[in-house]
Amino acid sequence: MNITVIGTGRLGAPYAAGMASLGHHVLGVDANPDTVAALQTGKAPFAEPGLAEAITNGAATGHLTFTGSYAEAARHATVHFIAVPTPQRTGSNHHDLSDVYAAADTLAGVIDKNSLIVVKSSVPAGTCDQIATRIAQRAPSGVRIEVAASPDFMREGCSIADVRRPSRIVLGVQPGGAAEPILRDLWAPCLADGVPLVVTDLKTAELCKLAANAFLATRISFVNALAMFSDAAGANIDDLAEVIGRDTRIGRHYLAPGLGFGGSCLSKDIRGFVALATDLGVGHSLEFLTAVDDINQARRGQAVDLAVKALGGDPDGQPIAVWGAAFKPGIDDIRDSPALDVAACLHEAGAHVTVYDPLAISHARVEHPELTYATDAVAAVDGARVLLHLTAWSEFAAIDPATLTPGPIPTLVDARPGLDRDLWRAAGWTVSVL
Repeated sequence: MNITVIGTGRLGAPYAAGMASLGHHVLGVDANPDTVAALQTGKAPFAEPGLAEAITNGAATGHLTFTGSYAEAARHATVHFIAVPTPQRTGSNHHDLSDVYAAADTLAGVIDKNSLIVVKSSVPAGTCDQIATRIAQRAPSGVRIEVAASPDFMREGCSIADVRRPSRIVLGVQPGGAAEPILRDLWAPCLADGVPLVVTDLKTAELCKLAANAFLATRISFVNALAMFSDAAGANIDDLAEVIGRDTRIGRHYLAPGLGFGGSCLSKDIRGFVALATDLGVGHSLEFLTAVDDINQARRGQAVDLAVKALGGDPDGQPIAVWGAAFKPGIDDIRDSPALDVAACLHEAGAHVTVYDPLAISHARVEHPELTYATDAVAAVDGARVLLHLTAWSEFAAIDPATLTPGPIPTLVDARPGLDRDLWRAAGWTVSVL
C-alpha cells in the first residue's frame, strides 16, 4: 500500500522504515528540512539499533522516501499516519497536542480525495474527535477524510522489530467507516503471522497507550518502593523481587529495583492520564499514579544522597564519575534521563562530575554543558572518589574494577543491574546499592 508517515522522530522514523520493510511504499514527511535531508541520504537522525540499515534498505528497494511537502504526501497516498511528538505541555501535566493538530490541519488543507488519517502519537481520549471536527472545517467540499487511532507500542532500542512484528495491533475506528478494512489490509502480513488484533472505538484506542504505560510505570515504582522498605527493614530486595516475579500472575519483567524510569513516555503519559482524569471529574481514581511518579522521582534524590554520604556529606570540589547519560542502554535518547538528572544535581552541589556514555555524549553536551565528559568509561573514573552506575550498558559490566584508577577509598553507587558487586568489593570498592 502507499502510505505516509507524518513526523520522522523517534516514533515516526522507525515506523516508516519498519512499514517499508513489510513491503509498503512509505513516504516520510517532516517539517524540519535538516532531518529530511539527512534521511534522504540514508542517515538515521538518532541512534536506534537497526534503524540506519532499515532506512538504507528501504531506499534501495524504492519503498521508502522522504519529503518536507504535505502536498506531495497527499499525492502519494490516501492513508496518512500522524506520528509527531506529544510532549508534556509547558506549565501543565497535559499532553502538548499542538504538533498533532498542526499536522492534521495541514493535511486537511491539501488532501483532494477521500482519505484516512490514523493517529499513532500518544494522545488523550477525545483527541481524534477533535481532529475530525477540525478536519471537517478545513477539508475541500465533497472530500471525506476519516480519522482512526492506532497507538504504537514500540520500545526504544527494539523499535524496528516491534514494527515488523508488534506485540498487538489496536485499531480505534468509527462504526461503519472504511478504516477497519483498510488497516486490516495494511497489517495483513502480521495478522497472518498471528499478531493479536483488537478493534475498538476511538477513545478506548487512545487510552490503550496511556493505560499500558501507567501500568508499566506502576510496576517499576512498586519494586522501588519495596527497595526503600527493604533497606529500612534490613531485607534483601533482589531476593524479594525474585520471589514476587516467580508468581506467574505477576512475572519478573519490569521488577528490577534501581534508579527508575525516564524517557519521553512513562512520566509524560502517567501525568497526562491523571490530568485527563481530573478534567473528567474522576481524578481521585488515578491518584495512585501521582504516588508512582513521586516514587520514581525520589529515587534520583536517593542516588544523589548516597553519593554525598560517600563523600562525608561534603561534595564540594570532589571528583565524581557517572556511567551513563541515556535514559536506558542501546539508544542515545536523553529525554528525562535519570542519569543526567543525578549528574546535574551533584554538579549543582559543587562536585566535579565526569560523565561517560557510549552513544549519548553529544546530546548530553548540548543539554548539560556544565558537566565534564570522558571519551571512555575507564578514563571517566580516573581519580574519582565516587562512581555512579546509572545506565545499564553491557560494556560497563565487562570492565574489571581492578583495572580502574579511582581516588582514595572509592565508592560505587550501583543503581542499575549488571555489575558483579562482589567483584567490585574484592577490588577494594565500597558498594552502595540503590
